[in-house]
Amino acid sequence: MDKNPILRIATKILFAPIILFGLYVQFHGDFGPGGGFQAGVIVASAFILYAIVFGLEKGKELFPLNINVFLLALGGILYGGVGVASMLLGEEFLSYNVLGSTNQAGQHIGILLVEFGVGLTVSNVMIALFYAFADFKTSGETK
Repeated sequence: MDKNPILRIATKILFAPIILFGLYVQFHGDFGPGGGFQAGVIVASAFILYAIVFGLEKGKELFPLNINVFLLALGGILYGGVGVASMLLGEEFLSYNVLGSTNQAGQHIGILLVEFGVGLTVSNVMIALFYAFADFKTSGETK
């Protein structure tokens, strides 16, 4: 597919809007349908589309595996960190009320941070899974 000019141009045009839509879903997930999981899948789809059209090696140049794994772990740490922070402030795990000056502010801050952690983790898991399956060789194949 990397020789098809229509797919190449369409992918270059759509790459940024797909990520922008993913960020919209991410940061408006607490006001309507959506949130971290949906946004993570949308953002990952932009990188997966790029790797499918331009080739796996170009995809790995755009988003290297070491950055992928780092961001994957960072998302989990952010999610867990919000829970630990609420425990350190005297509440139960992931009890957001204590994170802000008021209960409502704490809920808003907590939901945004947790959903961002979920989105970061989901997007990077999806990309890592794609890299793993796309690079998979059976025992009879050579790289």
